[in-house]
Amino acid sequence: MEMLRRLNDRVTKILLVLAALLAFLLCFLVVADVIGRGAFNSPVKGTTEIVSLSIVVICFLQAGFAIRSGGMLNVDMFVLMGSPRVQSVMACIAALAGLVFFGVICYGSWDGAMHAWTSNEFEGEGALRVPVWPARFIVVLGTFMASISYLLMLLQNIGLAIQGKPPATFSTTH
Repeated sequence: MEMLRRLNDRVTKILLVLAALLAFLLCFLVVADVIGRGAFNSPVKGTTEIVSLSIVVICFLQAGFAIRSGGMLNVDMFVLMGSPRVQSVMACIAALAGLVFFGVICYGSWDGAMHAWTSNEFEGEGALRVPVWPARFIVVLGTFMASISYLLMLLQNIGLAIQGKPPATFSTTH
């Protein structure tokens, strides 16, 4: 399990860096589009399509890292009233819910990604048409990595619940 955790941490960090790089590059595209519109009455073609697909890509590339680093929204007002064992059991339930949620999205996204690939689906009309399949496969990858992250949390917190210890604060390597 330790090897899977290290691999998951490494892959989610790489995906996070890719998301940050994409967000950084999008800034230049948007600035160029605004300058083109304002100064030359000629926007950069395809900006809307590229930005809309990139937002989805950025969100799903970051999901696994957000989960493993403890960055997901966590409301624990009532959970903290329980014993350490109860807190760990609640963390197990939350991790199981996250695992099922992202697992269902991953499973449900696979057919759409394959269809986008085989049908050569594009977003946009005219001068620039942006292929949709990369974004669709990144949704599959991101939800798969999120599922793995929740699985690791579930396994970790099951052990802590059995021992009667409080839940883990997830990964300390981030």
